[in-house]
Formats: sequence, structure tokens, C-alpha cells
Amino acid sequence: MVNDGMRYAFVFPGQGSQSQGMMNGFEDLPVVRETFREASDTLHQDLWRLVTEGSAGDLNLTINTQPLMLTAGIAIWRAWIQCSDSRPSLLAGHSLGEYAALVASNAIAFEEALPLVRHRAQCMQEAVPEGTGGIAAILGLDDETVKRVCLEASRNEVLEAVNFNSPGQVVIAGGRDAVLRGIEAAKEAGAKRAIMLPMSVPSHCSLMKPAAMALRDYLKDVIIGKPEIPVLHNVDVLPHEDPEEIRKALVDQLHHPVRWVETIRSICREGIGQVAECGPGKVLAGLNKRIEPQQLVWALTDRAALEDASAKLTGG
Repeated sequence: MVNDGMRYAFVFPGQGSQSQGMMNGFEDLPVVRETFREASDTLHQDLWRLVTEGSAGDLNLTINTQPLMLTAGIAIWRAWIQCSDSRPSLLAGHSLGEYAALVASNAIAFEEALPLVRHRAQCMQEAVPEGTGGIAAILGLDDETVKRVCLEASRNEVLEAVNFNSPGQVVIAGGRDAVLRGIEAAKEAGAKRAIMLPMSVPSHCSLMKPAAMALRDYLKDVIIGKPEIPVLHNVDVLPHEDPEEIRKALVDQLHHPVRWVETIRSICREGIGQVAECGPGKVLAGLNKRIEPQQLVWALTDRAALEDASAKLTGG
């Protein structure tokens, strides 16, 4: 018997959660393979082969990562739909994951979202040529210290705090040399760790403004409807129903920070104490637990985890 009174949220991961073999544990679910076939036919690229046989370099290339992570998130979402009558009360996605959240909410059709995120990836890559940008995680410093480090290490280059992922974990991005200086400055300021991330573009910093303008033009022709489940957007931590507001949120997201700490706290303020990560890996589950330690978190990493979460989240 489904417990209709159980309220929970789903969150979708973005770039950085991809890994070789990331769909292991789902390969025997027909809906997962069918979702990958649909995406592969739409994009004329064998995404299942990429996820099962691709090198780390192939997976980390933005133009591959974005459609791959969207497909993985929607494949697991569809698997959830098959095993549960229940639906989340709220959705959110980390950066690219916001697109999966919008597809899950039926605001954007999957077949439209696939070329959309590939175009987004191309815009991002063209805005900052391979090897000229950088992105790094800073662990163990508060937000204001990271912002100060960026200001001092920038030397008139772009260097900005772009992902506020959890207390003590902030991502910085900008020109590659500036990011390298930022890593050293963060260590000098007392960071526990400061490391480059496996991403080929510096997402969410002002270097992405040209990409955002190109994305804006593309989005004019994308059909967007009212989400059937509210989606909290990265840029303002608000749900939007109007298609034009959703378009604006997606454009602004490219060159503004991901406010993940605020997102998870907003979910908790809504009285939702259970959150499931719908996608490969456990990155968001780990972040969410640090943001709200009392929150019950789930990571739908394989079929067994999916079935366990379905039983416990929905009372089924």
C-alpha cells in the first residue's frame, strides 16, 4: 500500500558524477536500456557503449558528459516510475541536473532536452577553448574566505566561486592559470584540500556569458511547459511555472553560481526531510547530508538501491 502522505524530493546530479561503469547495476532493467537506445537514436551516438566502454577522457569531455548524464538521470527516473506509484513533491538538479529535473517534471520533452544539452555543451566548449579554463574544488574554507582567495588570486583574470556545494566545499572556476593560483592561495589560507576537477570547461563563471547568449537564442525554439512537479532552480532557488521564466533561469544558470546549500535548506523548510539522488554516484547524497545532517538521504545507484528506496520512501 502506497503511503500518499510521505513527502520526499528527488535531486539529479550533473557533471562530475560521471564515471566508467556508472550504470552498472541497472543493465538488466529494460527501461534503462530502452532510454539509452532512445537517446542514442536521437543524437546518432551510441551512449550505452560510451558509458560501458568509454575512457575517462571520453566521459569527461563536456559534449559527451552532458547528454550522457541527462540520459542516465532520466533512465533511473523511468525505472523509479515503473517500480513506484509515488512521485516526489519537489525536484532539483545540480547544474546540468536541472535539465533532468525539468524532463522528469514534464516541462521539457526528453527528445528535445537531448539536443538542447548537447548544444549547451558546445556553447560552453566554444566559449572557453579546451585547456584554457579550469575548475577546482576547495575543501575546508568558509564561503567568504573562498571569495577573498578568488579576488586576491585573480590578478585581473576571471576567478570566481561558482558552486556552493556544502558548508566547507566550494568550487572555483575561471582561466586555468588563475585557478591554479587560486588553488595555491586556498592552501595557504588553510584549505584542507584544493584540487582540479575533471571538467573541460569552467562552468558558472562569467567566462560563460557568450555561451549563455548562444543558449538563449537556441532556447527560443524549445517547447517548455508548466512543470507537473515544482523544480527549484539553481540561480534563484525558486520554482517557476512560466516558460519564459524557466528559459531565463537556464540562461542565467550558465554564468551564475549553483546555490546548492540554499537549495537543500529550502527543501527542508518545505517540511521535506527525505531526498533521493536520481542518477549515477552518491555525490549529492554526501553533500546533502553535510548541509542538513538530520535529512534522510538515498542514492539510487543500482536496482537494489532503487527498490529499497521505493519500499521505504513510499511505504510500498
